[in-house]
Amino acid sequence: EVQLVESGGGLVQAGGSLRLSCAASGFIFEDYAIGWFRQAPGKQREGVSCASASDGSTYSIDSVKGRFTISRDNSKNTVYLQMDSLKPDDTAVYYCAANLMRRLCPRSITEYEYGYWGQGTQVTVSS
Repeated sequence: EVQLVESGGGLVQAGGSLRLSCAASGFIFEDYAIGWFRQAPGKQREGVSCASASDGSTYSIDSVKGRFTISRDNSKNTVYLQMDSLKPDDTAVYYCAANLMRRLCPRSITEYEYGYWGQGTQVTVSS
C-alpha cells in the first residue's frame, strides 16, 4: 500500500521553528520528486517546496525562501521541511505528495502532477 505520512506539526510562536517529516512506503521513493504543500483556512492549497528524486536539487516558492529548507534522506524514505522564522501567515495544514510525472523539480509546483497525498499535519503560528 502506498503511503505518505506527515508528522512534526504543532503550535509555535512567531519567529519559532518546526521540522516536518514525510515518511513514505509502498513505492520506490528514490524515483520520485517529493513536494510539500499547505492549505490555510479558506484558501486554495499551494505548493511550498520540492525535493528532486536523487540529485539534491530543490525548489521553494519565494515567500518561504530563506526560511524553509527541504531535504530528503532516501535511505530512510523520508523528506523533511525545516521551517524557521515562522510567521502567522504560515499557519496551515501541511501535506506531502509524490510527483508522479517528474524526477526533477521544475521552477514551479503544479498540483496536478502530484499524487499519493498524505493526511496532513497542522502548523499553527501564533503572533
